Amino acid sequence: MIMTVPERVRAVATFRYIEVRLMEIVAGWTPTTPEMEAKVMFGRHIWDFAQHADALGKRTYELRQPEHYTVPADPSYVKLLTRVASETSTSGRLSSLYEGILPGLARRYRDYIAATDAILDEPTVVIMERIVADLDRQTAQARQLIRELRLPGEPPRDLSIEEQNVSHLHSGEVHV
Repeated sequence: MIMTVPERVRAVATFRYIEVRLMEIVAGWTPTTPEMEAKVMFGRHIWDFAQHADALGKRTYELRQPEHYTVPADPSYVKLLTRVASETSTSGRLSSLYEGILPGLARRYRDYIAATDAILDEPTVVIMERIVADLDRQTAQARQLIRELRLPGEPPRDLSIEEQNVSHLHSGEVHV
């Protein structure tokens, strides 16, 4: 079944909400993270998240909503992001975000791309393919940084499992 324009815009607006929240989380961590290498990486990733949010926000306008239209994520996903934001150690921050959240978020983008009509929704597909490539690169960079800094390997506190158990990103009919 092809997603309607309102279903697509709701999904895009929810992804935008998540990208803005990721930007806020990493920006909040940067001043209190002692390792300079992590701060530099966080800075690049804040910029990536901002670019993602901007592209998705412009797409909502093309889908007949106000520019930068945003729909909050499902409360269970917001709660998960709040848990990630509360991490205090560098290794906890890196593992929770880059091992616990981003791989699942990339999967959700891929699921959207697979579910939408590639012709009718091509602009969204192009944006999301770029975001997926960025998320994959960010995850690889974080893994490399963990190795280089020889940080203790804290597990992502089952965040990846919790992320997978959130059945959808927003309330409503579209389950992306």
